[in-house]
Amino acid sequence: MAGALALTLGVALTCVGISALVAEPARAPGPVEIGTVPVHTEPEDAAASGEHANAAPPIRIRIPAIGLDQDLIGLRVQQDGRLGVPRNPAQIGWWSDGPRPGDPGAAVVVGHVDSTTGPGAFHGLSTLRPGDEVTLTRDDRSSVTFTVQALRQYEKDDLPDSQVYATMGPPALRLITCSGTYDSARGEYRDNLVVYATPAAGS
Repeated sequence: MAGALALTLGVALTCVGISALVAEPARAPGPVEIGTVPVHTEPEDAAASGEHANAAPPIRIRIPAIGLDQDLIGLRVQQDGRLGVPRNPAQIGWWSDGPRPGDPGAAVVVGHVDSTTGPGAFHGLSTLRPGDEVTLTRDDRSSVTFTVQALRQYEKDDLPDSQVYATMGPPALRLITCSGTYDSARGEYRDNLVVYATPAAGS
């Protein structure tokens, strides 16, 4: 969890460019506020929340609602305090120094919405709705399924870091991509979309 304190600037995903192949409705045209963001109360002994952290690292993600089923790569916090993003827009990564899926805290998975050549791996993320399921397969062949609870769009400078990158508390999942208006001068989107999910019953 050493990288947790470095995430003071938010994920700030930078998509490498907008493609003419990407239809405008696929990108959130305005603030997204769908469902109820799950909340939890920190335990009195915060250190104890990590005592049972023993899940194997995830290697694959599957989201049936958007037809996504692909491998994951590990990502780490960079020197500027931002979480790295996949170099290839077709790849999806997870915060490998953060909580693992199923362990206490929020596992964080990120991907691009698009690129200069077409849709990115998380192009369909904004179409998810509460009740949709996300399954992560681990390298020990076990798996854990999460249920989407809410979607929120934040300006990159206003990302609620402590809420998104929760390293304590009950197991959770955050899916993050770029969203909102594309700033051609800066070559990036102005906002991030965060999908909040909690373990499905029986997971």
